[in-house]
Amino acid sequence: MLCEKILGRLSDFSTEGKSIEYVEIEWHEAFKKIHKKVTDQGTEVGIRLDDSVLTRGLYEGDVLYADNEKIVAVHTPPCDVIYIAVRPDHLFMTAKVCYEIGNRHAPLFYGEEENTFITPYNEPMIAMLSKMHGICVERKTMTLDFDRRISAAIHNHHH
Repeated sequence: MLCEKILGRLSDFSTEGKSIEYVEIEWHEAFKKIHKKVTDQGTEVGIRLDDSVLTRGLYEGDVLYADNEKIVAVHTPPCDVIYIAVRPDHLFMTAKVCYEIGNRHAPLFYGEEENTFITPYNEPMIAMLSKMHGICVERKTMTLDFDRRISAAIHNHHH
């Protein structure tokens, strides 16, 4: 099966009487145009998207295929993240946190609460953030919500 478009969100489709298969797309794969995957039900899926995915990405619940019997949707599994909270008496450190994460070309997301941020986990990043005054960091496992991303694009960029 070849999927070449994002047809909408699963919540916009009538699923009555249809099987729903999920194709797992990790957070770091969400902005790639070409994938070869297998759904949770064993269906082989080729995904070939246009350039719009480079900035939009693939979101949890995006529908890649739909007919009268089956829907194939994206599932983004949880991953290890660094959950960052800027203490209320150190709000001036918010700019420093965002600068340091952006300077490392890491994706950045708003947290659930005010003055909180999320970035995918890596050891050098958590070590650097842990040394910053007025910042609390915690390693967690959670699903990244691309609707809450701050970064314009997520990509693997290395110097």
